[in-house]
Amino acid sequence: MDSMLPAMLPWFEDGKFPLYLAPMAGFTDIGFRKLCKEKGADVVVSEFVLADAILRGDHKVWNSIEFTEDQRPMGVQIFGSESDVMAAAARTIVDRLNPDFIDLNFGCPAKKVTCKNAGSSLLRDLPLLGSICESVVQVLPDCPVTAKIRIGWDSESLVAPEAGKLLESVGIQALAIHGRTKAQGYKGDANWDIIHETAQEISIPVIGNGSIASGYNVGELRERYGVSGLMMGRSAIGNPWLFENIKSLLATGEPAIPPTVEERWDAVLRYADIMRGHYTHLRTDRLLGIMKGRLVSFVAGFPGARQLRNRISRLTSFEEIEVLRDESLEALKRVEGRVARVEG
Repeated sequence: MDSMLPAMLPWFEDGKFPLYLAPMAGFTDIGFRKLCKEKGADVVVSEFVLADAILRGDHKVWNSIEFTEDQRPMGVQIFGSESDVMAAAARTIVDRLNPDFIDLNFGCPAKKVTCKNAGSSLLRDLPLLGSICESVVQVLPDCPVTAKIRIGWDSESLVAPEAGKLLESVGIQALAIHGRTKAQGYKGDANWDIIHETAQEISIPVIGNGSIASGYNVGELRERYGVSGLMMGRSAIGNPWLFENIKSLLATGEPAIPPTVEERWDAVLRYADIMRGHYTHLRTDRLLGIMKGRLVSFVAGFPGARQLRNRISRLTSFEEIEVLRDESLEALKRVEGRVARVEG
């Protein structure tokens, strides 16, 4: 198949260097995606969803990939192991939601995914991986298809360059690469040399992913490793300001001013407002149950974080979140007052 398809990813044009929010199950819901967009993310991707579940019409799955117009450019990520099912699911999503792109997951290392011969397990079967991608591309002439992979199954099978060339040849228009193997999971450093090698081998944009917030110089990642964008995952959890910070580092070499505790609480309330306004059909207890894990991530590092986590786990109303905010800020003022008196 001719890989020279019409350019349909304008966020890479004119020297742009987009920052992506990675798809993360249980975290990249509509509220968190919106927060990250407001804090500088250029492109966001949904939680990954099983292609079979889309075709079954699972309403929970459809709820997880809904988005608002202000989140564009927005991609929906799917996973599966059968070419026809993946193609049908992708076509169904495009017809119903009209995302800016469909993303195919070949990187998830979770056992519940790999045992289905999906996610990163397909890095051990490149012909099937290529067949899935080609099938999806063929049914979506009106929507770009991108993919995300890891560098390989383990250290003995670093297949990213080979996979990259195959995916480009069947029409994939951009490739995100997590610089760890499936065997590594999320441990150890990402191998950016393999990401660089792959970027050198193919002409489609390569988005680098892995270890970005753990000491790497983001300017070096762009210049040294030849990537066309960066993707942030776990480092963005509870920290949508990461995108502002990276943009500041890229533009000036200096980090952005970190948010205050009060600004972080403002983000908690903003997230709660977004979720409450969107999921009006859900009971309060059900919606708070969905949100609690995300809320806990926001208060990590706060004074009294352990007590806050315990209270978040017992939330029964949205009003309690505001009470927690007020009590937390008041406690912080008392601590700061004691410090000032000691220093004085």
